[in-house]
Amino acid sequence: MIRILFMPLLNIPSGHHHVADSIIEQLEKTEEFSTEIHCEKLEILSFCFGKLESFVSSLYLFAIHKLPNIYSQIYRTAAVKGEKKKHYSLYKSLFTRKIMKILKEKNPNIIICTHALPSFLLDDMKQHNHFSGTIINVYTDYFINDLWGKEFVDYHFVPCSEIKQELIQGGIKESRILVTGIPVHPIFKNQQKKKEKKEPFKVLISGGNMGAGSIEKLIRNLDPSGDILYYVLCGKNKALYDKIKQLNHPSILTLSYLKSKVEMNQWYEEVDAIITKPGGVTISECLWKKLPIFVYEALPGQEEYNLNYLIEKDLIFPLKGWKTTGNIEKTILRTLNNTNLQQTDQLKKFHQHLDTKEIPQIIKQIAQT
Repeated sequence: MIRILFMPLLNIPSGHHHVADSIIEQLEKTEEFSTEIHCEKLEILSFCFGKLESFVSSLYLFAIHKLPNIYSQIYRTAAVKGEKKKHYSLYKSLFTRKIMKILKEKNPNIIICTHALPSFLLDDMKQHNHFSGTIINVYTDYFINDLWGKEFVDYHFVPCSEIKQELIQGGIKESRILVTGIPVHPIFKNQQKKKEKKEPFKVLISGGNMGAGSIEKLIRNLDPSGDILYYVLCGKNKALYDKIKQLNHPSILTLSYLKSKVEMNQWYEEVDAIITKPGGVTISECLWKKLPIFVYEALPGQEEYNLNYLIEKDLIFPLKGWKTTGNIEKTILRTLNNTNLQQTDQLKKFHQHLDTKEIPQIIKQIAQT
């Protein structure tokens, strides 16, 4: 039996968990191989320190929403490229002994890291011969922060060809890097022929699984004319759901948390575009669905770097200055009423660089070598 251990961080719904869950589901449905593996997901902070995880999660959510500029600066200082920071040694002293306990207890053959912290810790442990199994980094953003372990990690599943080149320049062998894209469930890769666009257009507004972001202010600035029907995905934010309901606007409709991937895919198939923030998994899903993507804000940290990459590659339509200028709907209508050949070409280029093998096939091949 091949034991595969997945390591995200924090228990809040995030891309780290979505990617891990998606890969697990695919592996467990892979014929023949599914009987040879045992998959498990372990969040290291709660395992190592119990209730401290919920405090850290709450602190993180408070920081990104209430103190975004401060958090952004801390993130740049703590995680963006440069010399290895002194505080990295603190992570080792806090976690190494407990991670060794996990390895002894779970005895994994393969560890798949969807967050930088477990990757950093395992990379260090492998360097010092405390772990002999296979480590795989699965990156969930279009940017690699400096904390990720690299040198002693066996394989890197990267989101784009630019990240591959960055790793190669950093000394990682090309044979250890696979351009998988940010992993999404296969259901989102099924391309249904789009119906002909006609008004009123349908646009999905997403603020993330927790209804995070300036989504309420965005909606108040829409000033819908009736040419677009907006479907607001409120996530688990009941307060937001209730506030939008109270607007009682015929062009603004609310959706609560969509747990089912089938249901989410149906909405992607139904709408003509999405307004969202640049979370790695959501963007990856929409790129596969070839949906026009309008980005209204980036949360501090990884999303700021995602946004820069997506703008540079012309893969999204940034809604600049919407907080002050208004006229959001006019901007959206102008885009939806025009065929943007350049963006279509950019999408083709983006997908052409992705590995043709599905992730379960790649992991199976790795496990059997």
